[in-house]
Amino acid sequence: MATILYGRVSTIEQTSDHQLTQARAAGFKIDDAVFDNGTSGVSTRLVERPEGRRLFDKLRAGDVLVVRWVDRLGRNYDDVVGTIREFMQRGVIIKTVINSMTFDGATKDPIQKAVRDALIGFMAATAQAQAEATKAAQRAGIDHAKANSQGYRGRKPSYTRDQFATARDMLTQNAAISQIANATKLSRQTIYRIKDDPAAAEAALATWGA
Repeated sequence: MATILYGRVSTIEQTSDHQLTQARAAGFKIDDAVFDNGTSGVSTRLVERPEGRRLFDKLRAGDVLVVRWVDRLGRNYDDVVGTIREFMQRGVIIKTVINSMTFDGATKDPIQKAVRDALIGFMAATAQAQAEATKAAQRAGIDHAKANSQGYRGRKPSYTRDQFATARDMLTQNAAISQIANATKLSRQTIYRIKDDPAAAEAALATWGA
């Protein structure tokens, strides 16, 4: 049995090293890691991504698949739910770095299965909503950067792209501000600014080319 981390890296996401460090810091002993580079999770199904296809081939019954969050497993609600169900049917255990969620197909109790499936559906819907909100914030950031390209850029953001992505994800999952501060090494004030106006936080990164 192997523990495999799957991640996605693009121009706006965390680096593979950062995602691997996060997983290990959360207590996972990673045997292998698979990353798709420069592939959009919003428009591309997992099985259609180059390394996503390899992931399907690698995983066996009893293996543990680790992902930062369920949005890594599909482009929308139906895709995420379908992927999780397929892996569970294969006997693969799915675990998330954020909030330490676990999904497997071991339970046969109908009530437990109903609760599990409802939770999967909720998380998949949340992931899609987050992806759409992020895309809108990115467009706003680019527009803001273009509008201010010849003028004052404002204060340089005190957070990196990686820190912003982590804070945004954890805020979406209703993590405590103190927990996010520990994970990102950002001040509580900075996290509140990101929470109150994620579009402006994204715009600041775009304006400064971060």
